[in-house]
Amino acid sequence: MSRAATRSGIGKRPPRIADVAKLAGVSTATVSRALTAPHRLRPDTLARVAEAVRHTGYTPNLAARTLRARRTMLVLVVVPDIANPFFSDVLRGIDEGLSKDGYGFLIGNLGNTRANEPRLADVALSGQVDGVLLLNGRIPTGGPRSLSPTEIPMVAICEAIPGAAIPQIEVENREAARAAVAHLASLGHRHIAYLSGPKDNILEHERRGGFCEGLKDASIPRRDARFYTGDFSFHAGVAAAEQFLRVGERPTALFAANDEMVIGFMKRIRSAGVSVPDDVSVIGFDGIEFSDFVEPTLTTFRQPRRELGYEGASLLVAAMRGDVIDPARARQRWPVPLLTRGSTGPAPASRDGR
Repeated sequence: MSRAATRSGIGKRPPRIADVAKLAGVSTATVSRALTAPHRLRPDTLARVAEAVRHTGYTPNLAARTLRARRTMLVLVVVPDIANPFFSDVLRGIDEGLSKDGYGFLIGNLGNTRANEPRLADVALSGQVDGVLLLNGRIPTGGPRSLSPTEIPMVAICEAIPGAAIPQIEVENREAARAAVAHLASLGHRHIAYLSGPKDNILEHERRGGFCEGLKDASIPRRDARFYTGDFSFHAGVAAAEQFLRVGERPTALFAANDEMVIGFMKRIRSAGVSVPDDVSVIGFDGIEFSDFVEPTLTTFRQPRRELGYEGASLLVAAMRGDVIDPARARQRWPVPLLTRGSTGPAPASRDGR
């Protein structure tokens, strides 16, 4: 018999919630509240319950608790493409933010297609989860059932959803893209290319808009810029590099809408004998781990991916509890720093006459 069991008078049977309540001098309802909604108790009461739990060794029956409360303690995380390395740290932050309140999560992978949206909507609306985190920039629709904020709590992170009445956290995509052009212009570049994401993606809309605004800020005519079409993949970067290599008068710099594409671009042009940054400077966006290990290291905008995931998860937990969320917290736009590294340098003298 353990010392804790002897002190509490439990004997050899498993400790019960009533044992915790007796030892703490509170009701069983207060113990239950301490385990499920600790924010609603006074610190001294919560401390007494925690000490009683420790002494008795009580472990709550999660299956019974969730059945009574009609909660699953699970969240659906909708991801555009699980193969994209950008989401690894976001998911890590989500796990940290949910697990502190006893939640787990399911990953709903769209695979970059809307065909999977009806299936994920069914998962959310059939009672298999208590809330939804959207990383894909839209509320899943299609089929007989579509998600609605009135039916299940939702939070959007990474990609904003214009017009959606749900908490949203994004970064300053447009401002960062303007800063990318400003940085290249400060190095003397006047012939700058842009490698885009998918045309119907909100991130692409913002980053392309910022790129064009940056050209205007630097008094660079748009006709002097070049635009390559991409889809956020390594392969799109390689395809853009093929176009780059085919022309005689090449841009001296390139800004890509994400790191994956620019890494693919760099690999292909270097195999053709083009030097980064001596022949062409490149800037990415996201700050994925690969950007630290390419040669030269990539100048990029590093998104606080882990923090985005953690804050998004914390917001969703608050929404699932029914808390009133401050409007300033419900609509957040975070700045992203430019990491200036080896992939950017002065414009080649042969192109700019210096």
